[in-house]
Amino acid sequence: MRIELTTAPGNPSRPNEDWTTVAVPAAGAGGVLVVLDGVTPPTGDDGCAHGVPWFTARLGGALAELSGSRRDMTLADVLATAIRRTADAHRDTCDLSHVRTPQATVVLARWGADEVEHLVLSDSTLLLESPDGEVRAVLDDRLDRVPREVLRSVAATDALRNAEGGFFTAAADPSVAARAVTGRTPAARVRSLLAMTDGATRWVEVFREGGWADCPGLVRKNGARELVERVRAAESADPDGVAFPRGKSADDATVTYVEL
Repeated sequence: MRIELTTAPGNPSRPNEDWTTVAVPAAGAGGVLVVLDGVTPPTGDDGCAHGVPWFTARLGGALAELSGSRRDMTLADVLATAIRRTADAHRDTCDLSHVRTPQATVVLARWGADEVEHLVLSDSTLLLESPDGEVRAVLDDRLDRVPREVLRSVAATDALRNAEGGFFTAAADPSVAARAVTGRTPAARVRSLLAMTDGATRWVEVFREGGWADCPGLVRKNGARELVERVRAAESADPDGVAFPRGKSADDATVTYVEL
């Protein structure tokens, strides 16, 4: 098994709000992958005394522990329980009803001898590569369906955040786990897993330098850091977003690769 993880802040002067880990048992087959992308509050106000990095670390730790130790639970159940556990850790000190209470996108994968399970919530991406090189992208595209002009308004975006007709993230409501994109694939049909936050998927979705099918091969040959460095080079070449419009000039970027 080969495992590679890399993460880099979009702005070195600000904390990286992404979080990732891979856990494998000391004996036997199987493992879990977790990637989170913390959502930066657009106005700095989220009703929480702790901040987004604290939230992603808490949620990520709970997801890694539960998905690894509780194989009797579905990944959606794991996410719901982890959200509840994280909310309980700060509901006495923070306003969890705030629409921008700390939240994150989620990629979860769990594999064993027979199958690979996956869960994706919001705009991070999971790629499943088959032994013959076919790549399937697991996407939750609800945020992409929101018109770009709507996302320019904080109030309009807030109205669609974790709401019907809008998009969903892991925040303080465990029921959001039922909104995630989930599935199972026979283990024999999966050669590798590649999870990326949207700061890394810019290489495909914003800068169009390659497609989903190119990503696993690039990481396998040159390493996970190479993908992030290519994104950073493209961002630096267009710092004001003139050629490639985007919400942030540079964003936190995480790439996590597991070759089974």
